[in-house]
Amino acid sequence: MKKSLFLLVLMALIGSCSRHPYRLQDDYIYLQKNGRAGKQWELVWKDEFDATSLDTTKWTKIPPNQADWGNYMSDDERCYDLNEGKMILRGISNENNLDDPRPYLTGGIYTKGKFAYQYGKIEIHAKLGSAQGAWPAMWMLAEQDKYGNYPKNGEIDIMEHINFEDKIYQTTHSYYTLDLKQTQVPPHGGTAEFDKDDFNTFGLEWYPDRLVFTLNGEETFTYPRLTDVDPSQWPYDQPFYLMIDMQLEGSWVGKANPDHLPVEMEIDWVRVYQ
Repeated sequence: MKKSLFLLVLMALIGSCSRHPYRLQDDYIYLQKNGRAGKQWELVWKDEFDATSLDTTKWTKIPPNQADWGNYMSDDERCYDLNEGKMILRGISNENNLDDPRPYLTGGIYTKGKFAYQYGKIEIHAKLGSAQGAWPAMWMLAEQDKYGNYPKNGEIDIMEHINFEDKIYQTTHSYYTLDLKQTQVPPHGGTAEFDKDDFNTFGLEWYPDRLVFTLNGEETFTYPRLTDVDPSQWPYDQPFYLMIDMQLEGSWVGKANPDHLPVEMEIDWVRVYQ
């Protein structure tokens, strides 16, 4: 009797695991199972930002770095806030120059080492602040460096917004686009107009053969995998992690205007499906 009960429980557990649309690697990388095409999306990971502090099992504050976008990244508490179910990331003028000589500080969070996924759908509901020199971004980088140093593993920019523009940029970058300069075969990015004064849902549907960018549930731009070009065109066959940051300045966006600061990005929720 006990043996039969044990077998029933074991079979139920196995059946429950098999119903997941993913298999886990290293306990935090969600690899979508084969044969999911045409099936309904299932929620596999989320953050509704309903807690009183940042969930550090999911996110890490992005440290400063030498990249064009990362000069002012900081863990300064003034760049972060959780308020009424919103995660707020700020770009601010730095008035504490004795401890940190940088003129500006910016807040950003990423899931590196804590959550990554391969194939699926991601949606981020957020409101973007505008300012001269503001560069809020939602993007993804490779978790495991399958092909070597950047940009060989690719970059997926779910959304970038600059200054006061009424449009967003949705782009892919890779060795193929940056080093081989193949930005039109196929086109590696697109733009979409949006209401920057309201909350919007920025998204990506990631398949083995294409990246479909979305805005408020509508398709805006598709980047397809090609078979008759250099293989570096498609590094998007490996797990990626998520980054969300309220960047300031850079060669693309220009100098910041301190009179426009602070500037904020409010994130309502992040949801990933497979």
